[in-house]
Order: sequence, then structure tokens, then C-alpha cells
Amino acid sequence: MLDGVKVTWLGHATFLIETPEGKKILIDPWLAGNPSCPAEFHDVEVDAILITHGHGDHIGDVFTAHERCAGPIVGIFDLTTWLGIKGVPSEKLVGMNKGGRTQLEGLDVEVVMTDARHSSSFVDDGQVVYLGEAAGFVLRFSNGSSLYIAGDTSVFGDMALIARLEKPDAAILPIGDLFTMDPKAAAVAAELLGVKTVIPCHYGTFGLLTGTPDQLATELAALNLDVAVLSGAPGSTLG
Repeated sequence: MLDGVKVTWLGHATFLIETPEGKKILIDPWLAGNPSCPAEFHDVEVDAILITHGHGDHIGDVFTAHERCAGPIVGIFDLTTWLGIKGVPSEKLVGMNKGGRTQLEGLDVEVVMTDARHSSSFVDDGQVVYLGEAAGFVLRFSNGSSLYIAGDTSVFGDMALIARLEKPDAAILPIGDLFTMDPKAAAVAAELLGVKTVIPCHYGTFGLLTGTPDQLATELAALNLDVAVLSGAPGSTLG
């Protein structure tokens, strides 16, 4: 899929990505609180953290995970500002916005922040706190391969612009329905993105999330798309 890059699904929408140089990037740190995350990953040590948005099922363990992160913590500016207020060291925080591009210091990875269609907030002391807009990322590695991480989103036509500008090789797409795309919409997203590999996420954690990888494969076939679906149990390295 991405030669030299390892992608391990930790359940729900949390991923551990290992670069060709062996650096580890944690996507959306929901670990100990995540009923799907294997216990051996609850205290994982990483070199960077990327956060797509501020819902609890994506940042639920950020306030402990940041202590085990040796490098930058990247998110949309509103979210990283709030994390700083809540005690995450400012020198670790990298706030950016959609369309922005940055290099992860010491990791030889370029990050582009993309659009996503979703909300973003956190309940803090009984109050709902707005944390900016939801976002996605494209990661480009030292070997030239690139991975699109959609975050929580519906399908949207400007995924074609992500394809045009960033040319991702593979995509992590939510498929669970209700809060994100369902498998049919995710298949259309794969078509717009022009990717050859999809890793599904945001499914199976709760009964409300009804989409499955098999349904995604069926919908891709219905569109006559030659796209591989990589899935497995939480804790599996998928690529």
C-alpha cells in the first residue's frame, strides 16, 4: 500500500502510523477510554500526535497521551489553543488551518490540513466548548507515498480537489454511518480521491455504527472500482 509505512488500527478512528524511518504518529488519541483499543496500546509512546477534531472519541486521552509524545501535537488552531489553556505544553502544540502545510520536526513527514464536513466540540465541566472546525490530513512520507486521513466527515465534492492537489495513494475513511459517511458514500469518496487502497474506520465500536468493510467492498465493486479494502481486528497492522 505505502511502501515502508505501517498503519495499525487501534479501534474506532485511532491509528498508529510508523514512518519508513521508524517514527510513530498517533492519530486521534482515544486509547484507554476506547472500548475497541487493545490494552497493550493504552500507554503507547509516540513521536507526534495528529488530531482531526475535538470530539471525545477522538481526543479522549490526549491529556495523558501528550506526556508520552516526544514531538509535535498538530490540530486546527482553535483546538490546539484550547489544549494549551488546559495544560498541554505550548512548545509541543502546532496549530494550523485548512490548506496549510507543515513539516513534522524530526520526522521527515509533510502534513497538509484538508477540509472535513463535521462538527467539533468538547464537553468541559458541563459546558460545550467550540473547538474550531473538523479537518482531515494528507501525510507525505520520505519515500514519496501519501496517505489521506479523512477524519469524521460526509462525502463532499471537493475531495476531487484533494486528489488533484495531493494525489494520495491510500485513504482512511469512516464508514459507520449516523455520524459520518456510510459505505455507499465512502465508495464515492474513494472514487473522487482516485485512491487504490482504503482503510475503513469509525465502525463497529457501538451498535449505532452499522457500516462494515464488506459493505464498503460491495459498494466499490458496484462502481467498478479496483480499490482494495484493508481491514482487520483492532490492533492489526493493515499496511
